[in-house]
Amino acid sequence: MSVTEKNETLSVISERHAVKKYEKGFVLPEADLNAILTAASEAPSSWNLQHWRFLVIESEADKAKLLPIAYGQTQVVDSSVTIAVLGDLEANRNTFIYDQAVEAGALPAEVRDALVGQINGAYQSPQIARDEAIRNASFASQNIMLAARSLGYDTCPMGGYNPQQLIEAFNIPARFVPTLLITVGKAAEPARPSGRFPLSEVVVKGSF
Repeated sequence: MSVTEKNETLSVISERHAVKKYEKGFVLPEADLNAILTAASEAPSSWNLQHWRFLVIESEADKAKLLPIAYGQTQVVDSSVTIAVLGDLEANRNTFIYDQAVEAGALPAEVRDALVGQINGAYQSPQIARDEAIRNASFASQNIMLAARSLGYDTCPMGGYNPQQLIEAFNIPARFVPTLLITVGKAAEPARPSGRFPLSEVVVKGSF
C-alpha cells in the first residue's frame, strides 16, 4: 500500500479531478455547502487579511445568467452550484481582525499598530493589492475543491469566463476582482484522466 493510499488527505488530493459533466438537478445540501465554504474561509492568507469573498450562484435564473458569461460551458447550469471566488483589492481594510487578539491579550497593541502601518504602506501599490488578492483567493479556491472531494462531490475550476460581464451581471463591487469560477456537484461522467509531470521534471533542489 502506497503512502497516498494510507493517508486520507493525500488520497483526497489524488482523487480530485476536474469534472465537466454533472448530474443535473442534484441539490447540494446546505450543510455540505456551508462546510465547503467554511473550509475555504480557513485557508491561510497574508497578514491574516482573508482576501476573499464567495459569490454562490445556485438559482436556475442565476445559472442561466451565468451561462453566456462562461461562454456557454454547460457545467455552470448542470452543477449544483458555481462559486465565484473573488479577491479583495482592499484587504488592508480588514486589519480590524487584529483587535480581538489585542483585546484577548494575545497581541500587544503596539505590534498591531506596526502591522497596520506596514500593511497600509504595502497597499499603496495597486500591483501588490492585486497580487495579494489573487494569491490568497487561490489558497481558498484549493480548499473549496479539496473539501468538496472529501465530502464526495466533484468540482471544476474555470478560468474561461468574461470577468467584466460577471461583475456587471452580479453587481460585484469594485473592491473585488473575480479570480475563478468553481462548479460543485455530483459527476455524471468520470473526469477525463490527465497526466502529471514526474517530480524529476518539476523539482529543483538547491539551485537551478
